[in-house]
Parts: sequence; structure tokens; C-alpha cells
Amino acid sequence: MELERARQQLETLGLEKASDALDAQLEQAARTQCTYVDFLNTLLQCEADERRKRSEETRLKLSRLPQQKSLADFDFTFQPSLDERQIKELATLAFIHRQENVIFLGPPGVGKSHLAIGMASEAIRQGMSVYFVSMSRLLADLSKAAKEGRLERRWKIYQRPKLLLIDEIGYSQLDRVSGNLFFQLICSRYEKGSMILTSNKGFTEWGELMGDQALATAILDRLLHHAHVVNIRGGSYRLRARTKAGLYTGPNPLADNDANRM
Repeated sequence: MELERARQQLETLGLEKASDALDAQLEQAARTQCTYVDFLNTLLQCEADERRKRSEETRLKLSRLPQQKSLADFDFTFQPSLDERQIKELATLAFIHRQENVIFLGPPGVGKSHLAIGMASEAIRQGMSVYFVSMSRLLADLSKAAKEGRLERRWKIYQRPKLLLIDEIGYSQLDRVSGNLFFQLICSRYEKGSMILTSNKGFTEWGELMGDQALATAILDRLLHHAHVVNIRGGSYRLRARTKAGLYTGPNPLADNDANRM
């Protein structure tokens, strides 16, 4: 009777995991003869762990990360140009607490998105809010919102997260409207929230990309003021996989891509 009352009290307080674990923890306590305090702490820890897990799952869903990538799975031996020590330092996420940016440069397939998503995933595990968006989707969303008079509301989607990840900058040229929208976004997060960006274009090419050299200079001035730039010079992981499978036997056309250079 008292056991059921305790279970109901736990459920009333919203401690559902603790309620579910009550019987098992009572049996464990009887076997180990633990103290009342130890029993209580163990029961509450079950609840805390479950809530932490649900919170992480919610942040992961809201982040819109396209896939799960781990920094532990990144093959540094295939990209000797990378400073592994620098990546491990960035993986501590201290740059997020300092409202700094990380920019990965390099041709397609060298691991820019893998590293970016790996850091974003670690941020989620550490309890931070994250949002992922490709450059094309970002600009399409903001352009549509501007035309429909909903821009102020949409800004919050990209301003609110602790970490904003913008992927695939450089695959399409921006018009004046898109360039100005991107500039406004960069300004809105400047020294207020961290960003990770990936691009297949060197900074000297951003003027052409933005369609306005002055605008590109203003954007880079803010982005690079507090930034860590990781320039990846190497071959494509995807081509390596195709080569191993016997689907590609030619040279790697990306190894000396000018986009690798700053």
C-alpha cells in the first residue's frame, strides 16, 4: 500500500522514470543494504539521466542536422594538411563560449561538413542549442520571408541558437538581395553567437560569390574578427571510397582545387 502511494506521489510530481525504477531500486537497495540517502540519490539519478536523454533528443531534432557525425570517426591520416591538435582544441567548444566562429575551407569531399557536424553534435551533447542550414536553404527561406513580410519572425530562427551551422557556402552566386540578407544575418550574430561555416571558395573569391566586393569585405570583416580558419588541402573521401570499390580509377580532380587556397 505504502509502495503504491510512493509510486503515485512520484508520478504526480512528474518523476515518471523514478516511478518506473522504484521496484528495481528497492530490490537493489535490499541486496546491497545501502543507506536511505544512497537509495534516494540513485532513484533521482535515474530520473535525471532520463530527462537529460530526452532533452538531448529534442535538441538534436530541432537542430535539423542532416546526419549524425562524430569527430572520433574522422580519418586524420587521409588529410595530413589538418592540424589534429587544432581540431581537438576546437572540439572543446570553448570558442562557442567566447562567441567565436569556425570556418572550414576546402574543395568538396575533404571532410568539412563531417567536422562541422561533429562539433555541432558535441555541442548538443553538452546541452547547447544548435541549428543547421545549408546556404541555399537559408537564403531561400529569408528571401521568401522578406517577400511575405515575415522576416522579423524568421530572423529569430537563426539568431536564437547558441551555435548556427551554415553549410555549403559557394555553390551558387548570390544576387544583391540575398547578399544583403546574408550580411544582416552575420551582423545580427556578430559577437553575440557562434557560427560554423563551410565553403568550397577561398576568401579571395567571396567578392565574386556575393556579387559585390564591398559587401563581401564587410561580411568577412565581421566573420574573421573572432574566427578560427581551417583550410583543408587534400583529396576527396568520396572519391577514395569509389576508388576502393573499383568505381573510379582516374586521378583525383579535387586535390589541387583553387578553392583550397586562401
